[in-house]
Amino acid sequence: MTLPPSEILRRRWLTELLPEVAFEGWSEEAARAAAGRAGLSEGEQALAAPQGVVNLIDALFDAAEAEARAALAAIDLTAMRVPDKVKRGVLAWLAALEPNREAVRRAASRGFLPWSAGPALQRTWKVADMIWTAAGDASEDYNRYSKRGLLAAVLPAIVLYWADHPAPEDLEGFVSRRLANASGIGQRAGRIVKPVLERFGKR
Repeated sequence: MTLPPSEILRRRWLTELLPEVAFEGWSEEAARAAAGRAGLSEGEQALAAPQGVVNLIDALFDAAEAEARAALAAIDLTAMRVPDKVKRGVLAWLAALEPNREAVRRAASRGFLPWSAGPALQRTWKVADMIWTAAGDASEDYNRYSKRGLLAAVLPAIVLYWADHPAPEDLEGFVSRRLANASGIGQRAGRIVKPVLERFGKR
């Protein structure tokens, strides 16, 4: 697959920036220095990341999302229960982020949280959609949005917990509890909201 020039430039830029993020954070100063090391002109920087650091953070999560999607596609999930498929998806995504754990922690402090700005909301929704799609969910009704919305809401807490280097068994337990809580909330909300939506859909 041929990548567009903007993505090629963005990857070059991110490769130079990531080693410094652990020390400098996702600062505009660090980004400018990395662009210089990557040999990017001002025009190339504008093409690669018109919103600056926000686009570079997106590129980090996009790469991990693509890696997790490929890893999940190589696994036979058909025999698993749906909650286990979703859990496997979350853990696969975290594994893809593992080489850049400190960069992710720094990104979290900048806005990878559900109550922050639009880019963070879009980012968590994309990841939740990838995980549910890999789990085999193809629903197009209320369930599609509720499943992804509930998972997106718990992903930031999972990331923050993971960023503190928990033991693997502790991480799995935390993820399981968060997903179980989200599932319980979804079931209770569904009993109320779904009939209302169906009623209005018939009118």
